[in-house]
Amino acid sequence: MNRLWIWISLVIVSAVLITALFPFAYREITRGRQLPASPAERIPPEDHPQEFRESIERRIWYGLSRTILVGAVAALIAGIFLTRWLVAPLRQLEEGARAISKGQLEYRVPIKGSAEMQSVAGSFNQMAQDLDRQSKLRRDMLADVTHELRHPVHVLLGGQQAILDGVYPLSMEEVDRLLGQTRILTSLVDDLHELALAESNELSLHKQDTNLVDLVYYTTEAFQPLAASSEIALKSELPTEPVSGYVDASRIRQVLQNLLVNAMGYTPEGGEVNISLETGGGNYVVISVRDNGRGIAPEELERVFDRFYKTDRHRSRELPGAGLGLAICKALVENHGGKITVESPGIDSGSTFIFTLPLQMEEGESDESGNQGSGTPETDGEERV
Repeated sequence: MNRLWIWISLVIVSAVLITALFPFAYREITRGRQLPASPAERIPPEDHPQEFRESIERRIWYGLSRTILVGAVAALIAGIFLTRWLVAPLRQLEEGARAISKGQLEYRVPIKGSAEMQSVAGSFNQMAQDLDRQSKLRRDMLADVTHELRHPVHVLLGGQQAILDGVYPLSMEEVDRLLGQTRILTSLVDDLHELALAESNELSLHKQDTNLVDLVYYTTEAFQPLAASSEIALKSELPTEPVSGYVDASRIRQVLQNLLVNAMGYTPEGGEVNISLETGGGNYVVISVRDNGRGIAPEELERVFDRFYKTDRHRSRELPGAGLGLAICKALVENHGGKITVESPGIDSGSTFIFTLPLQMEEGESDESGNQGSGTPETDGEERV
């Protein structure tokens, strides 16, 4: 019932009814209170038919004039109240827009009025909440970038100054240590640049039909030595038949590597990491990386893919990377038209990262050779035995 068009319709119908029914109401009110008759009206109609007819017409026009006037006034009053009722939420939205433009991102408008106005107000508040969250993320990112850059920069400056002051000898060991910090800086800058391109959909992707089963298999096999050194069982559950997907093989390999590094970083010795692939509905593929490690608290699940965010703050320096790996994974998967999510029952219960990829190229897309549609799948290496 609380719909804008219903309210407007009711007001219009009310105005029409008031105008149409007023003559009957007026007749009832004025019954027995006839206007004093003029001399012409006291003359019998059979003696003066012309004067009698003119008298009747004057009374009819008089009644109609009063009816139209009262109806117009009633419609005007109803229109004023309706307009004020309709405009009130719009004025609140205008005030909210001005507040947002001044940087008051915590401003929220009250949700009231018709269903349409409530929907607009709810969307406005959601937009303001998203803008506020993005603003906080930008501030946090700036602080995190500064924090991550400060450590290697201080090491480089301190080491170079120590060499110049003669505190440290100019040895190959010292040069190698400083070179390691330079590599950390380079990696961080490259990751930030890649993330910025991916999130703005400006990252160049070289998509081709690729055998995803082989891609996952060989990526997993490359991590077996690292898993063995950490005493972690790395297993894979893959179909026996090839599964062709239209992807950039190097970028999807990068996603798998980041997820595997993250899983093994949070899995203790004796733990297990399992990677699986299965088709879902015939038009997309589902790849999951599951571990039985530390797990993720429920309140942290929605922030896992934020830049520089690490769920285990106490181990942030022990774990590899600056906290950009999962953010890059999310951007790369979405650039492929897929989606990535994370599930975890809670702390010490492990976690599962799941992402989907389309099996076919989008309409109008062409592969590297200019062909449209499916082609010969790439195996990303030799065929598995």
